Amino acid sequence: RISNYPLKVNMSKQSVPARSQELRRVSGELFSLTYGALVAQLVKDYESDDEINKQLDKMGYNIGIRLVEDFLSRSGQNRCHDLKEAAEVLTKGGFKMFLGVVPTVANWSSKGDEFSLVLDQNPLVDFVELPEDHPNLLYSNIICGVIRGALEMVQLEVEVAFIQDTLKGDDASEIRVKFIKKLEDAVPAGDD
Repeated sequence: RISNYPLKVNMSKQSVPARSQELRRVSGELFSLTYGALVAQLVKDYESDDEINKQLDKMGYNIGIRLVEDFLSRSGQNRCHDLKEAAEVLTKGGFKMFLGVVPTVANWSSKGDEFSLVLDQNPLVDFVELPEDHPNLLYSNIICGVIRGALEMVQLEVEVAFIQDTLKGDDASEIRVKFIKKLEDAVPAGDD
């Protein structure tokens, strides 16, 4: 008789870390697929890859200017004092918090005004193959816009561009960030 055994087995219970990891994986996959649907719609709506790339950058910029507030409130991070500090916070804080990856900061220019973010793993490109008729599509260009928008909100004007992409056969994705100028804090009219 089975009922005489004191052993209880509940196969549906997983440890909390295992459930949390599974939810993150499913959430990441859902995000990748949703982003893919967004890019597919842009491909239908716009004729040229350049126009699609501009739209992805613009969307990313609008996300970046909003994400920075969320990041600062959740992380308790203070304002960065220079580009090197901003690069570290961007990678170890922002990328990790919002994409679950930590890019490598590399290839600093001799002036210290340019660096690369090297992504060995880009969560946006899971399940993706670029169509042959879109050779200049920068599928993950939204990330460039997010970086540009977020850094602008902390008074750093930068240019951001993909220079390598795993979807185009490169070993890693590399994003180049170039410092343009420090922006002045704007004081609303009447508050001076």
